[in-house]
Amino acid sequence: MDLATITTMIKNAVGSDSGLGKTVRFDFKDGNFIHIDGGDVTNENKPADLDLKLSLEDGMKLFQGQLDAMSAFTQGKLQVNNPMLAMQLQGKLTALFSKIVK
Repeated sequence: MDLATITTMIKNAVGSDSGLGKTVRFDFKDGNFIHIDGGDVTNENKPADLDLKLSLEDGMKLFQGQLDAMSAFTQGKLQVNNPMLAMQLQGKLTALFSKIVK
């Protein structure tokens, strides 16, 4: 699965509004990004309230429910700029990811 496919899957899951109430940027460490702002999902490298940095491979696993975010964080596979905000959004992100898997 490539970045374009993942981006499309996230766009479909987000619909008109992500429900997150904050901007989120996935930084895949290889110059690729997914930025979520409400219903807007792009591959732009724009500032966000929450930055999640992980490999594209681990990102795919996370989005498909094969990797738990907390486990990824404790194993050092996932780095966040604001752990408190990440914890606050964990339920909403998990709900969003569950829509991707469908």
